[in-house]
Amino acid sequence: MDNLNLIAQYVLSGLVIGVIYALMAVGITFIYSIMKMINWSMGEFFMIGSYLQFFLIMGLLGPGRWYLAIPLSMLAVGVLGVFLQRLLLRPMFVGTLERRDEYATIVTISLSVFFRNLAVVVFGPYQFSPPDYFRPVQLGPLPLNGSRFVAFIGSALLLALFYLGVKRTWLGRALQGAAQNRLGVQTAGIDLQRLDQIAFGIGVALAAATGALLAPILLVHPENGAIATVKGFEIIVIGGLGSITGSIIAGLLLGLVESLGTIVLSPAYRDVYGFALLIAILVLRPWGLFGERERVA
Repeated sequence: MDNLNLIAQYVLSGLVIGVIYALMAVGITFIYSIMKMINWSMGEFFMIGSYLQFFLIMGLLGPGRWYLAIPLSMLAVGVLGVFLQRLLLRPMFVGTLERRDEYATIVTISLSVFFRNLAVVVFGPYQFSPPDYFRPVQLGPLPLNGSRFVAFIGSALLLALFYLGVKRTWLGRALQGAAQNRLGVQTAGIDLQRLDQIAFGIGVALAAATGALLAPILLVHPENGAIATVKGFEIIVIGGLGSITGSIIAGLLLGLVESLGTIVLSPAYRDVYGFALLIAILVLRPWGLFGERERVA
């Protein structure tokens, strides 16, 4: 009985962290599905979201209104993303530009280096710790830190709202159309450049939300987006690049594999289990669980 209870705890723990992983991964794959480019600076938008969350709580709203800081952080980072997309990434799609993938890679990696070093210059290499969002809770057999519980609930809520927005609104249907056929959307009279800006803003806002939700857990410092970025890219490869459903399911799968691996083998190699899953998927199904093979005419 004790063993079953222990397994149930680890399964729930894996699902909790998997939902949080998925939120970051959905932001990455959403940008790719619309713009057909990888944003290598997602970790830095995560980091900016965590800094905004900390300073909004400690300097403006107060610890009791932490829940207001999350949408404000998302909004600020989303607006920043729209501005950066228009300024730096729009030239990829206006006129003729050779080697678009290389251009996007250089620009987003440069953004990553810039924001990370800017954080070091402005805030120093110090760690800031926001207060816990909530008291500890019991989720079935699993005792959870209050902030981790809030991160789980917040991530699940944001994923649900994102799904409803994509499936049930005119804008969401337009974004789905752009993901399937960019030329077809333009033919229908939709401003594709505006859609790209909105998609980039939404994607980085989801990364900021993940950073804001995890601020008390991972702390706030210039390097705190590195882990989330690695997990996010693991997930989109496992789930299939461009598949939002795949990102969510792969996030849950990665969380379960990492959690259950600590029982079977050792907690010291938690990250190794995720990479082992990634390698297995690449060997057996290189296009991911929900990805599609490249169609060659």
